[in-house]
Amino acid sequence: MKILFCCEFYAPSVGGVQEVIRQLAERLAARGHEVTVATTALPARQFTELRGVRIEEFTVSGNLVKGMQGELNEYRQFVTTGSFDIVVIKAAQQWTFDALWPVLQDVRGKKAFIPCGFSCLYEPDYAKYFEDLPRVLRQFDHLIFYASDYRDIAFAKQHGCSKWSIIPNGASETEFNVLPDRSFRRRHGIDEHSLLFLTVGSPASMKGHYEIAEAFLEAEFSGRPATLVLNAGSSIGHVRSVSGAPVVQLKVYEYVRALGEVYERDGLWAAVTHMCHGLLNKAGIRAGRYAVLDKSQPPAFQDVLTDLIRRIHKQHAGKRVVLTDLPRPDLIQAYIEADLFLFASRVEYSPLVLFESAAAGTPFLSVPVGNSPEIAEWTGAGVICPASRDERGYTIVDAKVFGAQWSSLVSNMSHLKHLGKAGRRNWAARFTWNAITDQYESLFKKVALHA
Repeated sequence: MKILFCCEFYAPSVGGVQEVIRQLAERLAARGHEVTVATTALPARQFTELRGVRIEEFTVSGNLVKGMQGELNEYRQFVTTGSFDIVVIKAAQQWTFDALWPVLQDVRGKKAFIPCGFSCLYEPDYAKYFEDLPRVLRQFDHLIFYASDYRDIAFAKQHGCSKWSIIPNGASETEFNVLPDRSFRRRHGIDEHSLLFLTVGSPASMKGHYEIAEAFLEAEFSGRPATLVLNAGSSIGHVRSVSGAPVVQLKVYEYVRALGEVYERDGLWAAVTHMCHGLLNKAGIRAGRYAVLDKSQPPAFQDVLTDLIRRIHKQHAGKRVVLTDLPRPDLIQAYIEADLFLFASRVEYSPLVLFESAAAGTPFLSVPVGNSPEIAEWTGAGVICPASRDERGYTIVDAKVFGAQWSSLVSNMSHLKHLGKAGRRNWAARFTWNAITDQYESLFKKVALHA
């Protein structure tokens, strides 16, 4: 088959969408299919083909609500004139999907769409978008969901979409069928007898790193030393110190991205002011307009998290927090070595990190975000801690409740080990990317030939 995947970002960019499409695209290419990915042009990408997958870049940004800029016509022409057997678009609310709305009827091949959760369904700015969306969904030959009970599949059913499948996410058997590295703790300064807890996600401000650290402060581990690793990806810098206070550094490109958001939202003058403010703060100068602005703004997320970590270290309860961005091989070892994986994200669809935790044989404690309750049931590896939601659907974590459940789980290590073994067993049977690719390949053939 000739398969086209359309996704906003792709390798070398890192993220959930990128990982799912990369796993599928490379495995389908290895099985003899002709696979192309249409995606955003990135300066860091110095290749047009990666492991058998051809990459077509377009300089486009935005979405229908915020506005789209760039090579929209070139992208539309590429998709509608290509001789693909099936075109698969991943995620709503981004340009590779939104830009095709006016020309969907012109796409030659069959069309499949993976909605990816509709994270902005309850956002007032997106009301018109979701009012128009049912007409668009009905033009697809097939819809693919990761969860059997979530806002996207409920939306599709509500609006009469009847051709759909549920194919879950997974974790890589190549990455997780590795032997434990017994030097991992020593290399990272973690005591052999310390409990080890892990969370993974980026951006840290949305993935619950603060809430987990807050719950860590509350949790009791009967005097056992405990280390919490907050892996924050590229959104926050590194903390390498074992005993000293953490140092958090915002990377340059994150600052540039934030600057772009200010420009897009408030205009050029606000962006220039923001930039000058940052430069003056960097120089230690706070005067005039900048001092007034500084007093009126809440502290930056990184500062708040840093303060909380300092409070944990001053608790003198044998607890230590490591805020870091581990290389992938070390992150796999962290999953394997951890006693418990924690997850307190504000909004999700079907978190890959929970499948990765199960693949590592590590149990997880999660709030009910996305389809995490379903993943806990499927894998047998997880426990769900109650949490509420605000009016826009974002999860609100109660640190005391999360900390109490965390403490309770750790008090029964044999139960944790039982959960971890069940997760590993069920992942190997059903949730490897190889098994998931079988399902996509079978579905694509069916849709391309018979839809």
